Amino acid sequence: MAFLRKVGRVGGAANMDFANAMGLDESPSGGTKSSYHEDGFKNVRKAKSAYIPCTTSGVIDDVTEPFPFTSSGSQWMGITDRVMGGVSNGSLSRETVQGKNANVLRGEVSLENNGGFIQMATDLALDPGMDPFVDASEFDGVELEVYCEGADVEEKFNVHLRNPACDRQFSSYRATFAIRPGQWATVRLTWDSFEGYGPGPSVTPFVPILRRLGVVAIGEAKSIVLAVGKVGFYRVI
Repeated sequence: MAFLRKVGRVGGAANMDFANAMGLDESPSGGTKSSYHEDGFKNVRKAKSAYIPCTTSGVIDDVTEPFPFTSSGSQWMGITDRVMGGVSNGSLSRETVQGKNANVLRGEVSLENNGGFIQMATDLALDPGMDPFVDASEFDGVELEVYCEGADVEEKFNVHLRNPACDRQFSSYRATFAIRPGQWATVRLTWDSFEGYGPGPSVTPFVPILRRLGVVAIGEAKSIVLAVGKVGFYRVI
């Protein structure tokens, strides 16, 4: 147990410190399901039949389930650039921010050792053992409610998506959004705003057959406080 705490795999029921967490994302298979709830969280996932798949409801997480679970039956995880030898660190917690429940990513992004990111991520399939992907093609993009703290007029963050083309380390489709610190904002990212990075996605047109979504602070050394409320897909009517 002491070792698991050291590498960031366990924590309190409302907080996970993943300062040294490694190997949970960006691997060829995308890593394994987080085991935070098994080794430290008092909250237990409901039966799969009790959840509505995210492509049925359009909701990935509305922050109504006990942390770290999503309302669509998956689980939030924290990942840092230590998967590639970096030194960034962070924590992920459930908090109330300006009256709104949110999952809050806090940490320090460092560019040392060719690193430079921290992120919160979740798989999207309700039953990855049956099929690790979900078909979101009936929707027009990703929508999320976000809040941040920072000294700049605007702070930039990414959403990273992984689909069947992302079979190599660090491959993903990425879109950037900018928000003003100190206030909640609703961000919509269309499918065509996602650009491919890494082997596979860089030469493969994006299709919304998705395995994982991550909200990422990347590319700039700074302190991060990023709150994410409701996350899901949207349709333009």
